Amino acid sequence: METLVLNRSYQPVARIPWQRAITLLFLGKVELVEAYEDQTIRSVSFEFKVPSVVRFLRLLARRKPVIRFSRENVYARDHGRCQYCQRPVLRADATYDHVTPRSRGGATNWENIVIACVPCNQKKGGRTPEQAGMPLKVRPVKPAKLPDTLRLTFAFHKGMPASWQTWLRDLTYWHGSLEED
Repeated sequence: METLVLNRSYQPVARIPWQRAITLLFLGKVELVEAYEDQTIRSVSFEFKVPSVVRFLRLLARRKPVIRFSRENVYARDHGRCQYCQRPVLRADATYDHVTPRSRGGATNWENIVIACVPCNQKKGGRTPEQAGMPLKVRPVKPAKLPDTLRLTFAFHKGMPASWQTWLRDLTYWHGSLEED
């Protein structure tokens, strides 16, 4: 059983085990917004309904996001384009090319990996861009931030507690078809 956590502005930020929610309640960090009607915690001295939705009482400190070095993030940094010919590359067809090949001491890091289409990657082979006569359009660097290509949101779906529906958007709101005029 889980508890939905809202920030001070009543926006969903997490799902946590109900035990953690109880701890946060007793520490005075959250307030109870809604409780499960049919679930109760009992001890010798008190009885308490299991929290379904809690809200932080203070503003949450925003952590500076760390951009992880991953294939998905390299693809996002390069805007899904081959860095040699600049043609769009489908995610499934993208290859990840070492600018300086590993056989020549090239590292696997932000500054040495780019997206390449299969023809360009095969043409370049185990050579540097200069040796292959294929200059990079943009020099690869570690990004300060990634393009806003994907935003994760909490959405209500079948199987979630009914008390969460007030706080979460219905998936059909975002993924349903719009009516035409």
